[in-house]
Amino acid sequence: MTEIATSSLVEWSRWQFAMTAIYHYMFVPLTLGLSFLLALMETLWVRTGNEEWLRAEKFWMKLFGINFAIGIATGLILEFQFGSNWSNYSWFVGDIFGAPLAVEGLFAFFMEATFFAVMFFGWNKVSRRFHLTSTWLVFAGSNISALWILVANAWMQHPVGMEFNPLSARNEMTDFWAVLGSPTAMNKFFHTVTSAYTLSACFVVGVSGWYILRKRHMEFARKSILLASVFGLFSILATIFTGDSSAQDVTRTQPMKLAAMEGLNRGGHGADFTLIGIPCRDEALPSERMRSVKYGITVPKVLSFFGYHDFDAFVPGMEDILNGYTSHEGVTYPSVEQRMANGRLAIDALRAYKQATDAKDEAAAKESLAVLRENYGDFGYGYLNAPDEVIPPVTLVFYSFRLMVGLGMLFVVLFAAAAWWAKKRQFDRFRFMPYFALFCVPCAYIASQCGWIVAEVGRQPWVVQDLMPTHIAITRIASGWVVTTFWMFAVLFTLLLAAEVGIMCSQIKKGPKGN
Repeated sequence: MTEIATSSLVEWSRWQFAMTAIYHYMFVPLTLGLSFLLALMETLWVRTGNEEWLRAEKFWMKLFGINFAIGIATGLILEFQFGSNWSNYSWFVGDIFGAPLAVEGLFAFFMEATFFAVMFFGWNKVSRRFHLTSTWLVFAGSNISALWILVANAWMQHPVGMEFNPLSARNEMTDFWAVLGSPTAMNKFFHTVTSAYTLSACFVVGVSGWYILRKRHMEFARKSILLASVFGLFSILATIFTGDSSAQDVTRTQPMKLAAMEGLNRGGHGADFTLIGIPCRDEALPSERMRSVKYGITVPKVLSFFGYHDFDAFVPGMEDILNGYTSHEGVTYPSVEQRMANGRLAIDALRAYKQATDAKDEAAAKESLAVLRENYGDFGYGYLNAPDEVIPPVTLVFYSFRLMVGLGMLFVVLFAAAAWWAKKRQFDRFRFMPYFALFCVPCAYIASQCGWIVAEVGRQPWVVQDLMPTHIAITRIASGWVVTTFWMFAVLFTLLLAAEVGIMCSQIKKGPKGN
């Protein structure tokens, strides 16, 4: 009964956090990208004196403000859940995870909020150049805020720059710059913000396309489409480039995530990339968590190239990781079963160290500490019950990755076509374009959510890679409380989302001021 209760608590805690994160991230990308577009529009107005750019900026600023306000509400609840639902995690890594979040709150968010007020209410109260500077600082603040949050998230994916303190059972930061500048953090930041810019560009092109469809505010819509499509084209190309860097990082630091993304059971040299396929349960596979990809269309050796920029590089599959393998760089990784044994040694050594310290037995404490440090890299494996628990939900990760990539290719077509369409003023021809642009708006949100599913579901069962599995990170509270708050937040967030969509639609129908 206790195991069932714990399982229920873990699942409901995960669902609650996932729901909060999904709702929150519906608002964040638009904030990041629109702030950039607002700064560009105001710069064009200041430099050219063209009032159409000022008109465009003031319209999109209203939508930015609505989105910004509601995003704050969901973000606050998300951060509170670290203490309420994930207290063991907060204790274990709070010294490291809390630092970037503190910097984000004390510096980036306050800078963003301060100049947000000037940007919104400073018209005719401050000079043009000061107002322009404020708008650029809102953009800088929102993106610096994203940097610190993504640094914290990247550390969970690849923990670096820290040392475990056995007396407090906490990880403590030893190298701030290693945490901030890790390749995982930089790849995650640039890939996330450029994808956010892509979503914002889709939003602007789609809404502007609606005005073209209705034959309203034609010049405003044309200028908005032209700027947003060029901005979006650069953004999606940067997203593709940073996605390539992220793939290499995942290959080295989270090989099981890569194997799940590909449905790759047995790896090898010159591994093929699957364009599309159907992951199916196969009784012949050694674990029911694995999937066999049926009817797959593959491109020879491309997965090896994506992982190492070497067409003949070795890429491990799920079976290789379970049984142990030697990586392309020549590093030998033991089997998961052996890592579980190492993890149990580390957990027992930590317990023995505390007992020896309390008994003031220096020799025993020193011996236990040596065993702990030798095996600490596999600490989290000691809490697993079976080796195949390290395999994430393959089907969900597999499809999410392909949907994200496929929609990304669609956005390249959208931005290139929309830029030409607006530049040539071909509004009476190619009348499918406004419909295409509107279709891509929800697609951008789907692609954005799919990216986070790949990143977060793909690293399960770990909340901190190799060091803490998810079921150990939770707060030991009655699952009924989590169920109750889950439905409370579900209703609240749905109402907030409905309110945002309703208010935005109302503002869009009104359109920009003037003809």
